[in-house]
Amino acid sequence: MKKKFLSVILATAMVATLLTGCGKKAPATDGNTATETADQTQTQDTATAENTGTTDTATTKTGVAQTNLAYKGELELMHFSTSEESEGNGGSESFRSVIADWETVHPDIKLVQNVLANDDYKTQIATLAAANDLPDVFLLQGMNTKGWASQGLVMDLTDIIAKSPYASQYENSTFYPFTSDSKIYGFPVLTAGTCAVVVYDSAKWKEAGFDTFPETWDDVLKAKDYFADQGIDTIAFGNGSKWQVNSTFLATIGDRFTGPDWTHSLIEKKGAKFTDKPFVDALKFTKDAFASGVFNEDFNAITNEDAREYYISGDAAAYIGGNWDVSYIQSALKDTDLYNTTKFAVLPQPTGATASTKTHDIGLGYAVAINPKLADDQDKLNAAIDLAYEVTGPAFANYVASNYALSGLTKVENVDLSKFDQFTQDFYNYQYVDNKPCEIYDSYISSAVWDVLNTDLQTMLNGEISPEDVAKNAQKAYDDNY
Repeated sequence: MKKKFLSVILATAMVATLLTGCGKKAPATDGNTATETADQTQTQDTATAENTGTTDTATTKTGVAQTNLAYKGELELMHFSTSEESEGNGGSESFRSVIADWETVHPDIKLVQNVLANDDYKTQIATLAAANDLPDVFLLQGMNTKGWASQGLVMDLTDIIAKSPYASQYENSTFYPFTSDSKIYGFPVLTAGTCAVVVYDSAKWKEAGFDTFPETWDDVLKAKDYFADQGIDTIAFGNGSKWQVNSTFLATIGDRFTGPDWTHSLIEKKGAKFTDKPFVDALKFTKDAFASGVFNEDFNAITNEDAREYYISGDAAAYIGGNWDVSYIQSALKDTDLYNTTKFAVLPQPTGATASTKTHDIGLGYAVAINPKLADDQDKLNAAIDLAYEVTGPAFANYVASNYALSGLTKVENVDLSKFDQFTQDFYNYQYVDNKPCEIYDSYISSAVWDVLNTDLQTMLNGEISPEDVAKNAQKAYDDNY
């Protein structure tokens, strides 16, 4: 294979890495499955504070509130912000920092953390749910909300959220994926990260005759022959894990053809169908786009992590991924020429798509949830609620905004971008200022539906099933499971 892979050693202290937050919707990491104890995940500041016996909030770097909790003992927490991921991801680093500081101000509570790589987390949490053996506090994926709520596996947090000391600061729209029958089952965390962004080398595209990344797919096709002559791919993409086409491509392209009302109708079971013509048209475009030669030939066999290495190593002029990939790319390219020429663009507009323009799907894929079994121990429940308040509250939001120019559940006004470099400012403007968000499909509905669609999408891109059959199979899974 002509591709070369770049070995990257990521620094543990990042100036500006970016947020995890998509329908999977955090990145799958390359690290092994890991179980981390509370002690293993503490920062040096935390260890120092515990050694001196102080629990003053001045010893913490995130400003976690110190509350009086009666509970003393173990509290289980399961999540996917591994130590490896936090080295290349501002959202994960911030999440871990708040957790560590919460431990500091509550030394009588031993937080037992089960920390898994993202793909392993999804598998393990589903296994625990099936056995009705979920941990005390865990991350709930939006697509599982309705099903797990109906089975009594997640606590109704509606009143708890309303009583939160931070309730007036919440961005209430972010609760939507975690709502069922007007009840809320999770505190959104790692919110508002784009799951569909074109990362491109502006210098290469300038040489190809484009001052910025093309706004239409027809123009992207015009650039294909130029880059082929240079011996590189036009756009790198990886769909080896099956979810990538859905999360980082189709959800945005689908919105361009259907518009948001169709998506909300599908989520709320108000009549929209996967077999509706606009969605089938989106599938047809997706099939044609990946058959056009614009992407690397092995796109269906490699992961998004592999594909982003094609961009990093200069073997592709652009790359399509999510915010988590931008975090990694930023870390990997620091102090290189490509770092300075890397820019961001929305997916180009397909011919015939008129329902929306300049949209990119936003990940609201996970929320902090609580096991309803804790209702039998009010003191322990209060500890779990306090943890949920803090890891999604202003301690997290202010820390992630000031250090990474990113957002959380609670609002942060007037983020100061002046201290960030151009790369970070450009990506902030891409996510929050210049373009319009749309829903990411797999934050909603049911994993049983997306398992069918994701498998069929990969098969379709291999030329073995038609877009119409993909739509029919997805609709059947929807009718049977949602």
